[in-house]
Amino acid sequence: MNPRRFRILLVAGALIAVLAALWLFAGPAARHSKLMVVITPSLDNPFFGQEAIGAEERARALGYSTLKFSHGDDAYKQSELVDTAIARNAAAIILDNAGADASLAAVLRARAAGVPVFLIDREISSRGAAAVQIVSNNYQGATLGAQAFAEALGERGPYLELVGRESDTNAIIRSRGYHDVLAQYPDLKMVSRQSANWDQAQAFTVTQSVLQAHPEIRGVIAGNDTMALGAVAALESAGRADVVVVGFDGSNDARDAIIAGKMRATVLQPAKRQAQFAVDLADRFLRTGSTGQREKLLMDCFLIDRGNAAQLKDFALAPTPASPRTS
Repeated sequence: MNPRRFRILLVAGALIAVLAALWLFAGPAARHSKLMVVITPSLDNPFFGQEAIGAEERARALGYSTLKFSHGDDAYKQSELVDTAIARNAAAIILDNAGADASLAAVLRARAAGVPVFLIDREISSRGAAAVQIVSNNYQGATLGAQAFAEALGERGPYLELVGRESDTNAIIRSRGYHDVLAQYPDLKMVSRQSANWDQAQAFTVTQSVLQAHPEIRGVIAGNDTMALGAVAALESAGRADVVVVGFDGSNDARDAIIAGKMRATVLQPAKRQAQFAVDLADRFLRTGSTGQREKLLMDCFLIDRGNAAQLKDFALAPTPASPRTS
């Protein structure tokens, strides 16, 4: 081989080795773009919409560009969107997933491609796949809602439970929390438990049907506010203002219904704060290689009723104004 060509190849090889070493040992932020991809079940639903807004606002404040997508609770579409994020060289994915089991493969595929996934709202069925899983303390929140429900009914009477999508871990945990409290009151009788798949129109139809079969019901406890509001509409159309309704999420619509006396209570889960915290942890991970936190993180929920409903806005409680000081 020509000695000059050999020296050139030797230098080039050494340069490649140096660059590879720099890439390998550089901090994660040096190896990634400044793009965060936010994927939620919907951009129109108030809860999921606030997740997307919160994540986008925080990411941009930290200097990232963002892309927002919705998967519509379709695991196949979610998989395609994760592939899109990988192809766009995303630094990280903020994901409210499409199912505890159905989402695992997509999360693992992103991790294998070097794109960490930060889960919010819904957890998946495996540990170690996502960088972090931030979820509301659904069980704790459900016990708050169930206690308020039992007290509003005077601890007695027949009731309907509206359940979310049966494959959703949150639906299962909330229902268990409700029943662990309500089972303590033997005079409370569940006459029907039906899924309305988190959907207002389905909840309206289910409630109408149950009212016809069980006109004696005195309460409806729902796994989210959307279903609770569907029940409210059905009760209004039947002239049943006497029925107690409790929801879960802390939406503006539920707040308005509580203030108007159409709902008794809801349970606030801090959607926007969860998403913002996920972005904060993603940024820390990209800069340092670690979130500094355990994988699964729980955020406590809060009961919203007539006493504090006016403070609720966009899934967050405004601080109580300080009382004026007197001299």
